[in-house]
Amino acid sequence: MPFKPLASSMIAMISAVVLSVMTVTANANSLIHDTSYLQYELPSTIQERCHTRQNCPKIELQYLNSNQDWINEITNARINSVVLDNVMTETATSDHTDKHDVKTALDRFASSQFNDLPKDSVFVYSLTAEPRYLGHIDDYELFEINAYTFTGGAHGMPYSEYLIFDQRTKRHVQLVDILRYGVKTRFRALAYDAYKDWVKTVAEDPERYEKSWPFTLSDDVTLTDKGLDIRYQHYAIGPYAYGMPVLSIPYDKLQGIIKPQFFPKSKKQ
Repeated sequence: MPFKPLASSMIAMISAVVLSVMTVTANANSLIHDTSYLQYELPSTIQERCHTRQNCPKIELQYLNSNQDWINEITNARINSVVLDNVMTETATSDHTDKHDVKTALDRFASSQFNDLPKDSVFVYSLTAEPRYLGHIDDYELFEINAYTFTGGAHGMPYSEYLIFDQRTKRHVQLVDILRYGVKTRFRALAYDAYKDWVKTVAEDPERYEKSWPFTLSDDVTLTDKGLDIRYQHYAIGPYAYGMPVLSIPYDKLQGIIKPQFFPKSKKQ
């Protein structure tokens, strides 16, 4: 009898330890996210020229800073790739040696404003990029990268892409990983149907529109609580004014098309 309180205490302690371990395990992959700016300064020669005229290039890069190092690594590598691709394209250079040095490429981008534009130009070059957290579907963490480049002219060029991360396998998931084997033709047909529905919302004559802006299949996808979203860049399936269209395919149409693990638990039978 005297030992019962001690036994109860021991049981309570053990239960608390077990509960604590379970809680730590359950929360081990919980995502805590933030961003940090690249510490970049314009070259001194550029600063001397632009501060006086108040037309310094705007360069702001943000990187993911979360408690999941592997997600940071993949996301920030993609940000660098997006930025470097834009810089190399806009500066029309074939020298790719600087692709391993983001700051060097940014220096080149900043300098190009003064090399390309007339001295009395009021245009200011701009290059920005940042990650954005979209939420999660079960164990899949969802992000997008948003970027913008302006080098004069009527408008700049936005860019955006989705990123899906599987917390269970610690992998970056892409469309090829989501689709079942041998069903891409069927998936393309679903995407084409979604495209035709979207065209009806932007064009009075869908057949004529499709001749000017024919359907193509994008592999830039993300999961949502309703289905699979497919993103298109500017000019991919429509004029600039139409932005970056997103086509949606609901889960009920994706039975037999995507692998079972990509259906949210709430959608599984």
